[in-house]
Amino acid sequence: MIEKYATREGEWLLLNVEDLINDPDYPSAPAAGADKPQAGSHPHLVRNWLLASSLFPAKWINRLFSVGGIQWQGRKVGLLAFPAADLEKDKLYRQASGSAGENQLKPEAVLYEDDYCLVLNKAAGMPVHASYEGEGGTLDLAACRHLLAQGDPLAVRHIHRLDDDTSGPVLYAKNDLAQWKLDEAMREKAVDRIYLAAVQGRLRKAKGLIDAPIGKDRHHSARRRVTPNGDAALTRYEVVAELNGISIVRLELETGRTHQIRVHMSHIGHPLLGDALYGGATSRLSHQALHGEKLCFPHPLSGSIIEVPAPWPAWLRNMVKDKSF
Repeated sequence: MIEKYATREGEWLLLNVEDLINDPDYPSAPAAGADKPQAGSHPHLVRNWLLASSLFPAKWINRLFSVGGIQWQGRKVGLLAFPAADLEKDKLYRQASGSAGENQLKPEAVLYEDDYCLVLNKAAGMPVHASYEGEGGTLDLAACRHLLAQGDPLAVRHIHRLDDDTSGPVLYAKNDLAQWKLDEAMREKAVDRIYLAAVQGRLRKAKGLIDAPIGKDRHHSARRRVTPNGDAALTRYEVVAELNGISIVRLELETGRTHQIRVHMSHIGHPLLGDALYGGATSRLSHQALHGEKLCFPHPLSGSIIEVPAPWPAWLRNMVKDKSF
């Protein structure tokens, strides 16, 4: 409901309080002592009303109030929701500004974008974030350069990650409000990530649930393994195609453990093609055959479910097309 009465103007989110309150779907008298504000009401009263109405996260509203980020602008409440990042203090933007011509995103890499969210299609081989300060060629830096090119350098931050060699959609928040809401959605498992993988061999069951806890491999620091003392891990799978000794499998995570798909598929005897770390053959593909097919998440303002598909990478298209890979 709130999205009908909220508009962005520069750094501010303007909320048409009067029309919102008169909406028949608006809950009347949200809490004792939270008088409905009107033009000219003190920001303290507006904050109390916002908190009682549960329109936004309480921590975000209190933070805005502490920095003077709640103001009346005409007959609307202004919330400082879109402050520009400090290009000198923000490490990512400082690096992006110094190399603005590098690693520019192609238009087709932007799968979804609005004032709150950005979804980028990560290529296999590109890391989401830097493993050491100053590392270039990351998706995070590409996101910053993209916003710089638009003249809208918001504080963009990734909400989840993909392994370097996994392709597919990565979700970014473009302000603090979106980050709080999307982080919460991740904790509540309201962000769905659906993958496609090419695995070795033919699975006995066309679909199933892999329920096997995952922990660190004490013999190999880079690996994870199924272990009784590990963290709970659930992966649903469904075979969508069978090729020459290879199965194309659609997978959905119910938990988000490190290397979960790779560990689980190797555990049941069907490692990902190209995944040498977990027993996959590399003669036909030099990287793990894993692609994020679709990302679904609740929009941080409206709560509506946003579905963002990602196009198949060339290796997957070719594999399915010729059926002899």
